[in-house]
This record gives sequence, C-alpha cells and structure tokens, in this order.
Amino acid sequence: MIGIGVAKNAAPCLALDIGGTKVEAAVVDYDGTVLARERLNVRDHRERLFDSIVELLTRLREKRDIEFVGVGCAGPMTDSGESVSPLNISVWRDFPLRQRLRDALHIDVFVDGDARALALAEGVFGAATEDSSYASMVVSTGIGGALVIDGRLLDGDSGNAGHIGHLNVVPRGRLCSCGSYGCLEAEASGWAIEDMTGRPASEADDAVRLRCAELVGRAVGTLSSVLDFNRCYVAGSVALGFGEEFFANANKAARAVATMHYSSHLEIRKSGLGGDGPILGAALVGWRGEPS
Repeated sequence: MIGIGVAKNAAPCLALDIGGTKVEAAVVDYDGTVLARERLNVRDHRERLFDSIVELLTRLREKRDIEFVGVGCAGPMTDSGESVSPLNISVWRDFPLRQRLRDALHIDVFVDGDARALALAEGVFGAATEDSSYASMVVSTGIGGALVIDGRLLDGDSGNAGHIGHLNVVPRGRLCSCGSYGCLEAEASGWAIEDMTGRPASEADDAVRLRCAELVGRAVGTLSSVLDFNRCYVAGSVALGFGEEFFANANKAARAVATMHYSSHLEIRKSGLGGDGPILGAALVGWRGEPS
C-alpha cells in the first residue's frame, strides 16, 4: 500500500492535469470525488495557454476555500516542476510553471510529472491499493511510467525517476524524441507505430500489436528483476485499445526475461483507474506536497 494516505479531514485540492492535447482542472475531495471540473483544448489556446489555465483555475476557486493546487504535467521538467518543457507544447520550453502559478493564484503549488501522478492515483484509488511495490505505465501516444517501491514513489536526483519509455529495447534502433536510439517509446508508442506504418496505432495489424506488447513486456520484466516488484499497471489508449491480447503477450514476454525466483509472480495488468485517473493523480501531488 502506498504511503500517501489522504486523511478524511484533508482539505479539497485544486488539481490540474496538463497534457499535450488537453488541460483539465478540478476540485477534488479527500475520497476522490470530483466536485467540479473544467477542460480546455491546448491547440485552441496555444498562444495564451498559461493565461487560459489561470482563468480556468480562478473560476473553479470561486466560492471555495482552496489553499493549494496539485499539478500533473507532461515532461521533462526540473525538480518540483520549477521548469517544464512538455514535448508536445512547443511554446513552453524551460517554462517556470510552479512560480508563475504561485504568482498568479497566491497559493501553494506542487508539480510532478503526469505519469508519476498517475502512479500515485493507482496506489490510492486504483488497482494497486494492496501493493507496496509496483510499476505504473501509460502506453499511449508516448510511453510514460513511474515506480513505487516499499510504498514510496521513487523520485530520483531530479524528480524524474520512472521514465520507463526511455529504456533501451532495440539496440541501434529508431531515433527517440529524447535524442537516444531504440527507446521503448521510439519503438512501441502510438507516435512510433504511426511513423513506422503510416497509420494510427488503432489501425495496426497483428504483427505490429504483437511487437508492441513484446517490447513493453521485456521492459517491464527487466525492471522487475532489478527492482523486485511483481505488478505493473498499464493505462493508455494504445495498450487498452489493443485489448486482452496485448496483456497476454506482454505478460508472456515479461516472464521470459524476469526469471529470478522473486519475479515468479510478475503480472502486467490493466490500470484500475478510469478517465479520472490523471486528475486524481494531480490532486495527490497536491496532498503529497502539502504539510498535514
């Protein structure tokens, strides 16, 4: 069980999820109830995106006593989200998100990566509530991830720990957005599949779907042997869109490489979170940062 329980008297959190295509904000209660929410399309607000986000958050705060905001944002980013450079938001490069939000809202702001926020949500509100150690992944347009070990979300030196999508799975493989070659994201993500086949991932043939599942499984199996966890929870349009066959093939590939005795029960499962997962994760970033 993840060590970030939310007290029943915890104040509602203003939560903000920033992705490459949409931004969602909500007021979330301690039990995961979404009390109010608003969304905007990034493309429609690209030139004044930050101002539009502030306006959205300000509307949600009206008539509510909100003391802090939790943010899950696409990365990469520097420690605590002081500077963010979401790959799919070209107008934000080294953008000082945390300080700008503080200055605009005059409340505490806590920022973390969106995939890492989702891992928190999986452990508190999703399928990992009984697990002390697990991996969390999103296999979608890109591939993100995070790791919870001994009930604690791993941060790393810069707060970016868990980028499973940048494990090397194909030596001397395809060029990745990170600048390396053969990363899982460059070989098995939605954008990689479309780049390789000329068609969206939803139209991928059986061979492409099998290859995607096998590469994901090998990456998870390798990590399981290194970090000693036996559950990996996967969300995202590609993995979920490929259905049960994806999970069967990913599990087969994972077990083929995770051969240590302590990995004998490794399972790759569907995320237990629905569409509210990202916003619940953002709220947990806030509760995690706010002193009790």
